[in-house]
This record gives sequence, structure tokens and C-alpha cells, in this order.
Amino acid sequence: MIAIRPAGPADLAFLFRLTERLADFPVPPWRTRGMIARADDAVIRTALERPDPATLLVVATDGEGTPRGYLLATTRRDYFTGGPHGHVEILAVEPEVEGRGIGRALLDAADGWARSRGFDHLTLNVFAANERARAVYGRLGWEPELMTYRKALDREQR
Repeated sequence: MIAIRPAGPADLAFLFRLTERLADFPVPPWRTRGMIARADDAVIRTALERPDPATLLVVATDGEGTPRGYLLATTRRDYFTGGPHGHVEILAVEPEVEGRGIGRALLDAADGWARSRGFDHLTLNVFAANERARAVYGRLGWEPELMTYRKALDREQR
């Protein structure tokens, strides 16, 4: 049985340990696994240290109460309409329990949170090379909308 509960300060070590999974794919050459982990750790620490009603940070536990995954969602403004919506910043599940419905339960929690706030949609970002995550989101009804392109600029020309 999967249970969803708010994350608290006692979960910090678990959350930080699981962020390492967020770079478990072919990372673009201009990023590093450490860069990704540090950014995610900073966002998590802020969410725990300065709780905000516009943010959702929850942990999924198994039948024994062992943390198995977590989700962080925030409130953002839609670029085109200016209206608020929920944005899944981080979704992480332990590898040994993948495929057991934990990610779905966490995304369902985000869905409920967003609906309770009157939002009409959720968004999330995923690296193009993270095929595993993209496949999961596709199976759960998420659709791609925008693609981010990046061009490195020659430092000498700046």
C-alpha cells in the first residue's frame, strides 16, 4: 500500500539521496550530474526550510512506512495566459520500486493539489535524453508542448 504524506525535515537525507537519480541518464555535455544534484538539493532545502502554501513537497511510503519516492511541485504563471498552474519540479522514485505505482501516486497527489488550487493544468520539464522519464509521463497522459533549444556562445565574442 502506497501512502502520500507531507515531507518534513527528518526526510532531508532521503530526499538528497534520491536526487542523485535525477541525473541517471545521458546528461548533456554542458551539464554535469553534480550540477543537477546541487540545483535540486537547493530547491528541496528551500522548500523544507521555508514552507510555502504555493508549493507541494510530499513523500510516498510503502506499507511499512519506508520512504520510496517524493515529488516537489510549485505554482507558476503560464507564459501565454498569465494564469497560474502547477509545475512538477522534481519527481524521484527509488529504482528498486519502479513500476509499482509510486510515481503515479505522487503525480496523482500533484494533480489533486493543483485541482484544489483551481489550476487547469500541470507542467513539468524533462531532459530530452531522459527517455525513461519521457516514456513514463507519456503512459500517464502527459503530452509534450514546448522544446527548449540551447546554443553555446563563444566566450571570446561576448
